[in-house]
Amino acid sequence: MSDAMLAVALAGSIFFSIDPDAARWRVALYLILTIAPFAVVTPLLGPLVDRIRGGRRGMIVTTIVARLLIAWQMIEHLDGLLLFPLAFGLLVMQKTYSIAKSAVVPSLVRNELELVEANAKLAMVSALFSMMGAGIGGIALMVSTSSPAVVAVVGYGLALVAAVQVPKVLVAPTPATAGERAELRQRGILTASFAVGLLRAVVGFTSFLLAFEFRGSGEGVSIDVSGRAAGAGTGVVREASELAGAAAPAWHFGLVLGAVGVGAFMAAQFSPRLRRWRQEERIIRGVLFVGAALSCGAVWLGGLPGAVVIGAVVATCSGTAKLAFDSLVQRDAPGANHGRSFARFEGRFQLAWAVGGFLAVFLPLSVEVGYVVIAGSFTVALTWFGLASPPAPRIIPPTEPQRPDGQLGFWRREDLED
Repeated sequence: MSDAMLAVALAGSIFFSIDPDAARWRVALYLILTIAPFAVVTPLLGPLVDRIRGGRRGMIVTTIVARLLIAWQMIEHLDGLLLFPLAFGLLVMQKTYSIAKSAVVPSLVRNELELVEANAKLAMVSALFSMMGAGIGGIALMVSTSSPAVVAVVGYGLALVAAVQVPKVLVAPTPATAGERAELRQRGILTASFAVGLLRAVVGFTSFLLAFEFRGSGEGVSIDVSGRAAGAGTGVVREASELAGAAAPAWHFGLVLGAVGVGAFMAAQFSPRLRRWRQEERIIRGVLFVGAALSCGAVWLGGLPGAVVIGAVVATCSGTAKLAFDSLVQRDAPGANHGRSFARFEGRFQLAWAVGGFLAVFLPLSVEVGYVVIAGSFTVALTWFGLASPPAPRIIPPTEPQRPDGQLGFWRREDLED
């Protein structure tokens, strides 16, 4: 909620009022700075804090405190150049929090079945409360431009109270064994991780593509939501179709934001149900095919309808594929420490997000060409996953109808070669 409030605080600020072309080099510079922490945290700092009791909880608390301080500084610097490093510092803290959360959640549930449920619920809560926070920030914006940041400070304070109550747990008390590394290097896991990583790059690309293409003037209210569960940017359509030459009304923002939120909600709500009837490989292959097809449809629609479609598609496909990937790792790498493994993969995915965002900033593409790039990325991921992934194991349903479903290996599996 507080992240969304800060996003609303950026509406009408210098962050969105300056010329987009003039801002690109600043955005590209700060995106390069966002890549650096991921390159350090994942291979070096990650294993260290995993072996410290409460280390990952400390990272969660640190990211919340940092965001509280950033929100406090934004109150005074919404119209100054200091807003740029503050905004991208916020971005780094959001992504670092995602890595820490991915590591600590497996240690707070009783079994792997609860882990899938917890991941889905967290994604759902993130989507719903991001929309709620955007609404609260929009109401606060009517008071003053800095009011959303003031409310966000209070929100981060409440989040800090909750974070310090997270139990201190050891994510990975021992270094990774040769067997664990071998399990995580299986062809199926590596192939799926490439596909999901490319999807996360698409999320970053879409965020900044829309942030630069869909912008408003002083008469409009722009809302940019940077990558919570949906991971897609929103804004005002500038010089496109029926909106050319005028600022878009607020309901246009709400429409795109609503589509992104609905997509994230659907991914969290229906992914666990899909895994009861379809294997993880089929789910990933299916969302890649749907993403490629609907992205082509967004090219044909263009303008605001195309933005609505692309936002919903990217949010739904990326969220569903990520949950399916988590389940695949649990299924095929039962001997791995899932907290450490999820944190490592999440770090790579966040790095892919930053790279995708950098490409959208570095390459000043039109929104239509950007949609073609998105559709092509879905197609590349689909082709790679279809050709490189091993045959999916056959799942035999249990004879007891009340037993857990097969997403976590509770069902017996047979190789297709048999």
